[in-house]
Amino acid sequence: MSEELHLPLNSGKNELYSALLPQLEALLAGESDLIANLANTAAVLKEAFGFLWVGFYLVREDQLLLGPFQGPVACTRIGFGKGVCGKAWETGQTQVVPDVEAFPGHIACSSASRSEIVVPLFARGKVVAVLDVDSDKVGHFDTTDQQYLEKMARLISFPG
Repeated sequence: MSEELHLPLNSGKNELYSALLPQLEALLAGESDLIANLANTAAVLKEAFGFLWVGFYLVREDQLLLGPFQGPVACTRIGFGKGVCGKAWETGQTQVVPDVEAFPGHIACSSASRSEIVVPLFARGKVVAVLDVDSDKVGHFDTTDQQYLEKMARLISFPG
């Protein structure tokens, strides 16, 4: 893949994800370094959709540690089961939160965040990281985002 994204003009969310998926797959297939792939995935999603924040938290012992991201300064460490990211880690299930103010125990890393989706990433049957995406709009994320972000998360290979 060239270093430029090829995005369809005036397209809907589904069309944009459909166009991005093979481009991201080609980009990741050519690189074996985890951090590089996480960084490029965050950049692709931020550039394509203009989300407020896109990044990864990596499981390190009993907490999630901030990994590559695009957007405002973020929380560095999140505990197991804490906030939306910790809940995705705890349950092993994608968390779609239409209004972060209504989520019990939400961790407000940015006061501009209004909705959030967090997708767990797996290796050897265990959650090893989460993909966290924040929007400054309430109700931004839906099943289309969930479907495609889960597909994108499966493209990332973890060593070991």
